Amino acid sequence: MPNQEKQLTFAPRSHQLTNINVWTPDSQWLVYDVRPSGASFTGLTIERVNVKSGEVEVLYRAEQGAHVGVVTTSPDEPIRYAFIHGPEHPDSVWHYDFHHRRGVIVAEPDRELAVTLDAMDITPPYTPGALRGGSHVHIFSPDGSRLSFTYNDHVMHEWDSTQDLRNVGVAIPLRGVNPPKQHPREYDGSHFCVLVTKTVAQPKSGSDEINRAYEEGWVGTSGYTKPDGSQQRWALAFIGDTVAEDGTKLPEVFIVDLPENDDDYAQAGLQPLEGTEHQLPAPPAGVVQKRLTFTSKYKHPGVVSSPRHWLRSSPDGSEIAFLMHDETGVVQVWTISPNGGKPRQVTDSQYSVQSAFSWSSDGRYLALVIDNSVMLCKMSNGQLRRVTQRTEHPPSPDAIVFSPDNRYIAYMRTLSGYSQIFMVDV
Repeated sequence: MPNQEKQLTFAPRSHQLTNINVWTPDSQWLVYDVRPSGASFTGLTIERVNVKSGEVEVLYRAEQGAHVGVVTTSPDEPIRYAFIHGPEHPDSVWHYDFHHRRGVIVAEPDRELAVTLDAMDITPPYTPGALRGGSHVHIFSPDGSRLSFTYNDHVMHEWDSTQDLRNVGVAIPLRGVNPPKQHPREYDGSHFCVLVTKTVAQPKSGSDEINRAYEEGWVGTSGYTKPDGSQQRWALAFIGDTVAEDGTKLPEVFIVDLPENDDDYAQAGLQPLEGTEHQLPAPPAGVVQKRLTFTSKYKHPGVVSSPRHWLRSSPDGSEIAFLMHDETGVVQVWTISPNGGKPRQVTDSQYSVQSAFSWSSDGRYLALVIDNSVMLCKMSNGQLRRVTQRTEHPPSPDAIVFSPDNRYIAYMRTLSGYSQIFMVDV
């Protein structure tokens, strides 16, 4: 029998969960942003709701015309909240956009102080460790020491918007970055930030080149084990858009191995970390980008874009989960080893997966939506168990998130035109 759902928010406004890290470490609070509607980035507050009492607390309130959203929590204490912050005093030239936003962190107990994560330097010569545009969806690593994000570049956007390619970056606690302020929109950052993916505007057909890197996820709670038995401590899996032999877009699973020591992120690779006037910032030395899936010969090739989802690794780092069609065209859960090889089809459902997903902390289950219900998928054999009743309209596809203690799953439903947060005890 399906379990009993509990509605946690009720106000006539949309409450938006991020796709991961929305629970406090004690599994007692859910963090979210508030929007007039889910599609608009015009929220003014970051909030949290207690899943037992229903108490709501405002964690942060934006001022001076800025907007905030897409909040995640740190997995450790004291709790930190990372979220997107739009520009203050927006105008017709500089307003919220992919390349005009930043990450900020608010920490307990002093919630009033929002510390900017990524420095901004858009005046040449640029500053290593600073960015030149907008970061998005800031996800703490499993140990809470660093964050990943996706990124777009103001400098390239102004020069030639076709060269402003989506990339993945990381924020490292190496040192704060304080660029010279030669433009009113430049600012300092608390972390040393670099891009770790390599993109090109026009990938060669049939090659491993990509023009977009996105929907990343940390691999393993402590990285993953390589074939020789050594441990790769830091790695991110992501979707990369390749170009197939016939010239069509072909999204595939990629991984990028990252340096173990923080100091190494300040060492430039083949191109400047900070970028140039006509070149994106480049990965540090020692970063290795690898393609893991090669699906061009499949009947339905490529990682699916609908539903939108983020690559998620098992806690032990041995499997990276993603969504792809089976031979009949049904969207199923698949996994691939971070070392490559043949993808494993996990589910064999007659109904397509309808949402993003998350792993339980013990690595045994995925939480996801299938057949208009929240389901548990046993990862060893693909067995599905329905945990909410089937409804006419499915839960929102954006976020289906296990609590750290594996007891609850949080998700959203649209009621009277507004997204509301629900949970189910599993």
